[in-house]
Amino acid sequence: MKPRIEPDRQRNPELPLAVNETPSGAEGRPPLLPVRYPDPDLFICDVLDAIPKDDMASMEHPIFSLATKPDRRVFRYEHNGNKLEIVPSVKGLATIHDKDILIYCISQLIGKMNQGERPSRTLHLTARDLLVWTNRQTDGDGYDRLRSAFERLSGTRITTNIKADGEEITEGFGLINEWRIVRQTRSGQMSEIKVTLSDWLFKMVEGRSVLTLHRDYFRLRKPLERRIYELARKHCGAQEKWSISVETLQKKTGASSHLRVFRSMLRDLVAHDHLPDYAVEMKGDTVMFRNREALDTVEAIEAEPERPYIDPEGFHDAKSVAPGYDVYALYDQWVSWWIDSGRPELKSPRAAFIGFCRNKHKTTRLR
Repeated sequence: MKPRIEPDRQRNPELPLAVNETPSGAEGRPPLLPVRYPDPDLFICDVLDAIPKDDMASMEHPIFSLATKPDRRVFRYEHNGNKLEIVPSVKGLATIHDKDILIYCISQLIGKMNQGERPSRTLHLTARDLLVWTNRQTDGDGYDRLRSAFERLSGTRITTNIKADGEEITEGFGLINEWRIVRQTRSGQMSEIKVTLSDWLFKMVEGRSVLTLHRDYFRLRKPLERRIYELARKHCGAQEKWSISVETLQKKTGASSHLRVFRSMLRDLVAHDHLPDYAVEMKGDTVMFRNREALDTVEAIEAEPERPYIDPEGFHDAKSVAPGYDVYALYDQWVSWWIDSGRPELKSPRAAFIGFCRNKHKTTRLR
């Protein structure tokens, strides 16, 4: 069954194009944003070490608007028994760029859980850390956009029956329950923020219903490209490939452009070949996503009496913290070190292995 978008989600021909659907590279810019902070300040390294994590429900369903201008349309979506109704505030629907805040919060919570800490729905954030981690600008405009993002996230209301951690709940909620600027600098820029996640999103975190994102996700300029990457990450994952029809892909992204325009954007994405993790191909009405590293050809290390088990998601995390390294070779090095250390008990083999890879990346730079 194909996902269905209600008529009130269709484009009003009298409105200007609200979604950033101009072809990639049309403005003469590189398709990826620059890495703005290649050498971050040492005092925020612990924060930046968090591996980007995204909740699987919003990766599967088009919860966030692709608009670059205020989108005040009511959005209804239904697919395989999952129903969504998203109602904006006067500020407009929360956008996929606003979602950076939630990804940051989720990633910090998962990082704490991996260290054995108990997560809390309320987080205390440092605004600059959030901006740097998501590769955003830290000038005055960057802080203004961050504040607007919080307003849209808290104002957007969702009614859904999407399952969260094994439960099916039909309820209405905001993406965040509340937020508050705790302290401002003399310049008026927000410095510290208190944010409380919705129960629905927090259940995703507690149930670890999350997937790792490539760091270059935050370098994707186009909202549509970010949405397409989410779908590829969710459905292709560690498989060699995943196929979907152009029409169904358009509906699952939530894009409201004409199908002809959508096809043109896909062709540009194929031509530039800059989507993280996946190469994109188009053959007629079919879009094919191929895992760039063909993870299915390298099976996850099977559990052996003397070798701790690491699942495919663990190896994906390892690649995030040690870019450019052969993580399977690092796994062999880690196992050898573990055996030489007397095979100490590992409460979390995955966390231990990722820590080993992170340390290797910091102390032994690739030539």
